[in-house]
Amino acid sequence: MQLRTINDGDYSVNRIFRFEPIFAACALAPIIASTAARAQVSFATAVERAVGNSPQVRSAQADLTKAQSAISVLKDIYIPSVVVGGGLGTAYGITLGVPTIFTVSAQSLVYSPQQRSYIRSARLSIEAAQYALADARNQAAQDAANTYCALNHDQAAVNALEQQFGYALKMVSIVQDRVNAQLDTASDLKKARRDALQTRLQWMQMQDGLAAQRRQLSQMTGLPQTELIADGGSIPDLPPIGQDDSSSLPADPGMLAAEANQKAISLRAKGDAQYTWKPTIGFGAQYGRISPIENVSEFYNLHGNYNSASIGVDIKFPVLDRVRAAAARQSAADAARQELDLEAQKQKQAEGRRKLTRDAEELNVKAQLAELDYGIASDELQSVLVAEHGSTGGNPVTPKEEMGARIQERQQYLGMLDAKLASEQAEIGWLRQQGQLRKWLHSLGPAAVGTK
Repeated sequence: MQLRTINDGDYSVNRIFRFEPIFAACALAPIIASTAARAQVSFATAVERAVGNSPQVRSAQADLTKAQSAISVLKDIYIPSVVVGGGLGTAYGITLGVPTIFTVSAQSLVYSPQQRSYIRSARLSIEAAQYALADARNQAAQDAANTYCALNHDQAAVNALEQQFGYALKMVSIVQDRVNAQLDTASDLKKARRDALQTRLQWMQMQDGLAAQRRQLSQMTGLPQTELIADGGSIPDLPPIGQDDSSSLPADPGMLAAEANQKAISLRAKGDAQYTWKPTIGFGAQYGRISPIENVSEFYNLHGNYNSASIGVDIKFPVLDRVRAAAARQSAADAARQELDLEAQKQKQAEGRRKLTRDAEELNVKAQLAELDYGIASDELQSVLVAEHGSTGGNPVTPKEEMGARIQERQQYLGMLDAKLASEQAEIGWLRQQGQLRKWLHSLGPAAVGTK
């Protein structure tokens, strides 16, 4: 809306303000109508879709599949691999190898302490990948829950700012009349205008924030933005914040993944160190049909037998291998570094849990204070409305005081919304750190977690 000003005596009067309530109602009606026409998406549906649509979750699932394939590679080495080959050709003079028409060979590993350590390491890698997948799902659920709460907040804030803007415009009209009656000054009118424009600016910024939250949730869930209307009633009640007792808390999936990964690295280092002075036993078998067309009998006494077969085991006992010894030292150093990093990560997580608990408690208290402030403002507004109709027998309330009380009530309501959102998001993060996010989401049904 374009503002046009004219001069009225010594005052700058804005005509648009006098008719702005009508204009605002006409402008906001399509927005409200379009919002009502959209279908609401429940909290559980948004979280479920976000977990299933998360690229991080799909990536973690691919890592798990890769880890499961890796252990198959290590275990299948004990299953004989069979190779069939053959060919035709000619030779001059004595052959360097016995020519065969075709050959069938099989070989496999029978025993290796090194391989056993590698297999145990691979099992731990699978465990780490499973924990990482659970952690990725928790992260996707937390992000979706935070975004959904923010979307619900912005929807309510936009509606509240629409109402406050209407009250601010009425205040401008009232103050203008009082200026004409020489009850208020030009400075009072400017302040009223500024308050109205400031509210309009806040409304515009909140509209932008609402659109951004809707886009973000659309990217998370894969749902079109036009369908993303938050249903505040579908958000489950958050449990009370308890005291932080690290000894009784379930381990975080991310920490469990780090621990399993550290153990896997240590076992791989152990396997590298087990190469020398440890026997390795392999199995081998071979059958070949000797070619009768290359005058083999002139050089070898075959006694008419053109079949060749062998079977047995191969035992190796490595004594000295400087290259593998150096690789083993490198693996041991990596394992030691990983252990130190894990210990530092545990300390950081413990401190993060304590800080998050304190922050969540403080924000919860702030939300309660904001709710009380809003309640007080609502009570004061009711008192003003009662006094306006002369029910109290006291001095009548002026329209300016009524609009001021209405604006103050809306401002306290917006403050309560902001404090509530900050408290909700902090407690959702606290639930994840405490290992209770899955339990809270299961209150909505298993589908909301994305895992069984």
